[in-house]
Amino acid sequence: MKIWEEPVEFDWDEGNIGKNFKHDVDDKEAEEAFTNKPILVSKDKKHSEKEKRLKALGQTDRGRFLFISFTIRSGRVRIISARDMDRREESIYNRSL
Repeated sequence: MKIWEEPVEFDWDEGNIGKNFKHDVDDKEAEEAFTNKPILVSKDKKHSEKEKRLKALGQTDRGRFLFISFTIRSGRVRIISARDMDRREESIYNRSL
């Protein structure tokens, strides 16, 4: 995993906006994980058959730990899924602090 350093713009449309409410994560909260440091990013080889996907471990402004699956389209982050980290993911994230 690497630490994400790039400035971020987001790609939201009817295909992904509000999609993570099923995990009790709203779109703004998912975006926060990209602006708070550290955010750890790695390739998601398992889900990259049709399009290169990445996965991130980050923290919201309120300190909620999120796992985020995303892709980059036209230079912008398109969030595919956001949910709370599981124990293993949280352990990996905490070791990076």
